[in-house]
Amino acid sequence: MTESSYGPSTRLLHDHVARTEHGETSEAIFLTSGFVYDNAEQAAATFTGDTEHYQYSRFGNPTTDALQTRLARLEGAEACIVTASGMGAVSSALLAQLKAGDRVVASRALFGSCYWIVTALLPRYGIETVLVDGDDAEGWERALSEPTAAVLIESPSNPMLDVLDIRRIAELSHGAGALLMVDNVFASPIGQKPLDLGADVVLYSCTKHIDGQGRVLGGAVLGRKQWIEEVLQPFTRNTGNALSPFNAWVLLKGLETLPLRVNAMAANALTVARFLESSGAIARVSYPGLESHPQHALAREQMHNGGSLVAFEVPGGKEGAFRFLNALRLIAISNNLGDARSLATHPATTTHMKIAPEERARLGITDGAIRLSVGLEDSADLLADLQRGLDALKG
Repeated sequence: MTESSYGPSTRLLHDHVARTEHGETSEAIFLTSGFVYDNAEQAAATFTGDTEHYQYSRFGNPTTDALQTRLARLEGAEACIVTASGMGAVSSALLAQLKAGDRVVASRALFGSCYWIVTALLPRYGIETVLVDGDDAEGWERALSEPTAAVLIESPSNPMLDVLDIRRIAELSHGAGALLMVDNVFASPIGQKPLDLGADVVLYSCTKHIDGQGRVLGGAVLGRKQWIEEVLQPFTRNTGNALSPFNAWVLLKGLETLPLRVNAMAANALTVARFLESSGAIARVSYPGLESHPQHALAREQMHNGGSLVAFEVPGGKEGAFRFLNALRLIAISNNLGDARSLATHPATTTHMKIAPEERARLGITDGAIRLSVGLEDSADLLADLQRGLDALKG
């Protein structure tokens, strides 16, 4: 199959299926740590690179290779490296690219662990970090008026769903000599293509929509072949940030239904967002697919749908948020997202609890803010459950 001969849903089922001599329908799983050689000469030639042969699953494995190939084709990237987790993807991409004395520019609205990496970890190694508010066009111009090694952004952002102008930030990043790295988890590979907008590197927690059923951890870094092979691959191989073959196999199964799930979840999310916005009981609803979203026009340009996440603020602060969450019967309380089941969390006390209160306030993460990952349930059942939460606010 050529990349252009079939649509993405077909390719996710049929691309790069490497069947063994047994002719299995589903890909085989190569659950092995190491590989044997025909002779000592072959082993030596493998280590010098003169012969292509699997050495060790930390370096490569047929199952993880199949996942990398399929993800790269889905994303439209030249190459891909899969990692043990989403944060493994973010940390490896940054640390492989950076050295002491370098400068990083990042969007202020980041997932809690990403925020820790750029504000706490990188400075320990003599790397300067500059944070910019996502919608501050002049701030991005100022920050990227100096030489920079890497730029890290999320769009939409976690948890309040700010949408950043990827194309403009890419232009400014390249002018500063930087690689633009986009965490595309909230949009998913179905909902947005950062490489088409000028990004250099795309990052995923495959744990989210790609698995989409709460089973395994995994991450992915996608970009140009030369950067992946010469910069990232030596780092991941030698630091041990490897995805297990079993997890890779599970993620391959998740890819087969990814378009169906993501599009259905996005449709449900739009219904949920409209319901919450029209309820009259919610102070603020943030969803890129709503016309009330501050960057709705930009989202329509960059994204293929509004995504599966909805953020909203209930009255009564933390107490109100907890009353709302505890009244839910169908939607589970969990800090995961992108799952087939709807999940809700209170960012101020979970995913973003280690960010200082004043910084959370600047990001719009109030004590009443709730992040809802909308799943595949019947929309009527979701709305009925959310109504339970709204009713609890009246008590």
